[in-house]
Amino acid sequence: MFRILRYLILISLISSGYYLFISEYFNLSEKNFLEREIVKNEIVEDKKEIIKEKKEELALPNIKKSIDKVQYVEKKIKILQGDTFVSILESLNIKRENIYEIISEIENSFDLKKIKTGEIISVFENSFGEIKKIEFFKNNETIISVNLDKEINLHIRELTKDSFIESKQYTITESLFSDGIKNGVSPDILVKIISLFSFDLDFQRDIRVDTVVSISYEFDEIIETGRLEYNDIKYASIIIDGKQLEYFKFITDDGYIDYFNREGKNVKKSILKTPLDGARISSNFGMRKHPISGFNKMHKGVDFAAPTGTPIYAGGNGIVEYVGRNGGYGKYIRIRHNNGYKTAYAHLSNYRKGISKGARVNQGEVIGYVGSTGNSTGPHLHYEIIYQNKHINPLKLKLPSGKILEGKELEKFKEEYKKIYADHLSMLYE
Repeated sequence: MFRILRYLILISLISSGYYLFISEYFNLSEKNFLEREIVKNEIVEDKKEIIKEKKEELALPNIKKSIDKVQYVEKKIKILQGDTFVSILESLNIKRENIYEIISEIENSFDLKKIKTGEIISVFENSFGEIKKIEFFKNNETIISVNLDKEINLHIRELTKDSFIESKQYTITESLFSDGIKNGVSPDILVKIISLFSFDLDFQRDIRVDTVVSISYEFDEIIETGRLEYNDIKYASIIIDGKQLEYFKFITDDGYIDYFNREGKNVKKSILKTPLDGARISSNFGMRKHPISGFNKMHKGVDFAAPTGTPIYAGGNGIVEYVGRNGGYGKYIRIRHNNGYKTAYAHLSNYRKGISKGARVNQGEVIGYVGSTGNSTGPHLHYEIIYQNKHINPLKLKLPSGKILEGKELEKFKEEYKKIYADHLSMLYE
């Protein structure tokens, strides 16, 4: 009996222990499962937050970039014969009311009639093909920019430039011009050399093989565009068969840029007989039947037929005495020179910018352009030379000599030409 009781107690203890073990096991399993689910959910939520944060980090710079660095596509339009600024804007499908507003904004600062055939207009479009900006050159050193983004406004940007002096020397085997090009001399400078020596040389007959040309000149480089702008010749020499002609740039005491030899004698004659290039005489000085009135009348100048827009040069150093409309002369300029001479230019199409009454001009400087204004049957220049209020035939004029430096002005010139020549040699042989 006692043994049976002992077995029952043992069985009871084992059953209780097993029950407690099983209960605790399931409790622990459930707790671990819940903890794992919580951790798992926390990890998932953390991952979502991390992904969200990453997306925000990636999105913000892109938004900022699109705001700060809007990318435009630039298209260049070349101005062709017959184009106007209005016709170009119309071809870009800009609304007519906007075209008038753009034109009005530009005209406050620039005369659009001065844009020439062959020049380039830059148009900037966004990714949707909308035009947001238009740019063009006002001159070599200035860009006009018209912004069309939210409202139409104009900005004029001055470009930066570096100034240089360059020296070249070469021997002629074919011609001054072609050999100059081969030796890296700009056509602009070669034209100035020909003009400078044209008083002393006939370039068809005098220039020979083995003629030596030596020059020093100034030029500017526009930093933003790389354009080169050629300015004045500082020194020029031509040696033919051992004989040398050389001239140095000098600003005289009365403010003119001129060229002199070592003795201080001016290269130029005081008045040009023909103040434009490539023209033919269409009417001489003297009595003639007027082509419009039909009456015989004294023709007080010489007419040079040339295409409209051909540049006209100042016949000599002087002061502009008159510029503007002058009856049958049309657009007209008269220049007073220091030696009692005056020159007059009639029937112009336009005046060069800066030419006004009282302006100082140098011989050979462009003052206006050939036209057919006033009483005129076609484009030409009517050119007069007046001495002590009497008209003189330009073609028979015995040209007076140019200025000869004296006294302190001569001493100043000698100091300057020695420096110019030393710098020229230094650049040639450095």
